[in-house]
Amino acid sequence: MTQNYDPIRASDVQLAQSRISSEIAPTPLHYCPRLSQITGYEVFLKREDQQDVRSYKIRGSYFAISNLSEEQRAGGVVAASAGNHAQGVAYACCTMGIKGKIFVPGPTPKQKRDRILVHGGDAVELVVVGANFDEAAAAARADAEARGATMIEPFDARDTITGQGTVAAEIVSQLSAQGRSLDAVVAPVGGGGLLGGIVSYVADMSPRTQVYGIEPQGAASLTAALRAGEPVTLDEIDPFVDGAAVGRIGSLPFDIVSHNRERLSCETVSEGAVCTELLELYQNEGIIAEPAGALSVAGLELVDAPAGSTVVCVISGGNNDVLRYAEIMERSLVHRGLKHYFLVNFPQEPGQLRAFLEEILGPHDDITLFEYLKRNNRETGAALVGLQLGEAVGLPGLLARMEESRIECQRLEPGTPEYEFLVS
Repeated sequence: MTQNYDPIRASDVQLAQSRISSEIAPTPLHYCPRLSQITGYEVFLKREDQQDVRSYKIRGSYFAISNLSEEQRAGGVVAASAGNHAQGVAYACCTMGIKGKIFVPGPTPKQKRDRILVHGGDAVELVVVGANFDEAAAAARADAEARGATMIEPFDARDTITGQGTVAAEIVSQLSAQGRSLDAVVAPVGGGGLLGGIVSYVADMSPRTQVYGIEPQGAASLTAALRAGEPVTLDEIDPFVDGAAVGRIGSLPFDIVSHNRERLSCETVSEGAVCTELLELYQNEGIIAEPAGALSVAGLELVDAPAGSTVVCVISGGNNDVLRYAEIMERSLVHRGLKHYFLVNFPQEPGQLRAFLEEILGPHDDITLFEYLKRNNRETGAALVGLQLGEAVGLPGLLARMEESRIECQRLEPGTPEYEFLVS
């Protein structure tokens, strides 16, 4: 925690709101009957996926760029992003006539790369570099320093955080118009810019509000920082929740969190849980969210509030590539206990596959993958077999039947080296 901490006040956020309002319209706050019934809260969804760039990131990037001097504008801007901040920067550059150079890591979905170029037009140049956001950010900062351009930080900068805080300002205003107060708000955490902006605003304007920051388990940089007492760099991250896959929480967001611990909880959820909620949002509410956009809903079960409390989940973005849905479905099935993988050693005798189907599989189980891995042993033949169960409670029975069978079956557990090598 820095010694010269200068808090962002609600008045700063309100100034940002007035500055960006000519270009950025408020997003809807939708009541969600399904989640309200499940949780016992009055659950609302803040639809930042309905921004022009399908993400809240346009708020901070537009406000930051609007504050640049004429000299800085002439020198151009540089940004690093997993995709959403980049679209906000691209939009601002095109709107204000400023040249921008944007760095994104290799895993950034093609859909996001394409949208960056659509929003930026001739005003921006796109550079794909690095295996993750942190590597792309290092390349962007080096380029900005070499050319004398201005770096527009995605989360670790006062103007960016202040702009993101306008999400909270809108939520409080929209609920107030309905005669409601904000009891809890649930937001995704990557670098911490959105969380920092929300906490800063409610600290002044709605101090009773409890804030929940939700991180993916594979990139829990805020959790690690709170444990260490300062920002630390994670040894490795899972890039799946790309909008929140940041290996080190921002220093300023961490300071804001540290000074507001009494009103803030930090929690993690699995990537599989995120996939399940992403699919539920699509199937029930018709919301196309990206993985980071579903983080808040995945963390809703971790909210601890009285029944009937008004709880808002921020759907932070909707930039999802349709090509990812096969992986999203797979991760969800594994998370829900419906999809399992086994190494099966079939005796090389007639009828063994039939025996596997009749003696081991349940009546509603299905083989979704069957791949021979070894053919040079005359006595047994190893196969990788993927099974989808009719219901999760059928697993113990399946394992018991495997144990009783003369066909040797080895379950592959998610997270083990064998699973990662053979399945992932």
